[in-house]
Amino acid sequence: MIRLFVRHTVKDFDAWKAGYDKGTEFRKEWGVLDHAVYRSSDDPNDITVMHDFDTLEHAKAFASSEGLAERMRALGVSGPVQIWFAHESS
Repeated sequence: MIRLFVRHTVKDFDAWKAGYDKGTEFRKEWGVLDHAVYRSSDDPNDITVMHDFDTLEHAKAFASSEGLAERMRALGVSGPVQIWFAHESS
């Protein structure tokens, strides 16, 4: 399993979260197996989102998709976006 992390700032967390929650089908279509949202303790608009995929290829395809970029813009993502991939170490 591969875990994709995305960190970014949003203009308004509540508006962003409402839109994110409506994206269940979008995530399912891209093969997201599980997901979670985290907020910084210092800045409630500093968000880290985690998505699990079965392969690195699926995770990279999702992360580089124009559909994801469009959704992020529409939901008020501002500033730089940090993306990284990880797998569980045994």
